Amino acid sequence: MPKQILIIHGGNTFPSHGAYLKHLENSPLDLEGLKRRQSWKSTLQEKLGPDFEVLQPRMPGSDDAVYGQWQTLFNRIIPLLNEEVILIGHSLGGAFLAKYLVENDFYKKITALILIAAPTNEELEPLGEFKPRRTFRALNRKAEKIYLLYSQDDPVVPISNLKEFQENIEKAKTIIFEDKGHFNQEEFPELVKLIQSI
Repeated sequence: MPKQILIIHGGNTFPSHGAYLKHLENSPLDLEGLKRRQSWKSTLQEKLGPDFEVLQPRMPGSDDAVYGQWQTLFNRIIPLLNEEVILIGHSLGGAFLAKYLVENDFYKKITALILIAAPTNEELEPLGEFKPRRTFRALNRKAEKIYLLYSQDDPVVPISNLKEFQENIEKAKTIIFEDKGHFNQEEFPELVKLIQSI
């Protein structure tokens, strides 16, 4: 049976629907931004091969994400997972997984939790309901291994977001890159190697 990997992608949150509409009206657009790009998420299955099964649900309303909607879908996904799973959260997806696991029981064994550029503070963007009501300390007992991946040059989630995780998750291993930006690149060989080593 292949090892399962569940990836929760990123998204945006806004303090109100009006703020979201204002963002739509005023955010800069250019032709490059309108082109569809392949990312490491879409190539991960190919890179890992048949020993792994990569699952990538499309979380609802990711441009104006609502935590309760993501939680509803995630609750429906959990029964479909094998008894052992690797959870990966990128950006807001990492914030979602951290909050969900801190505040809820998860009835499967989490072999590894990999949080990539997961925001913990609202330095650049609001987190709204994606901010947990408790500390991240509970994550220590939720996953066998925890990895925190951040980049020094991330324009979306500054590396200062790492601090709250590091202060609360003693077992976490931190991997800091210099030039991955917000981890939207097409290839991510370091992640492939990390997964294969777990």
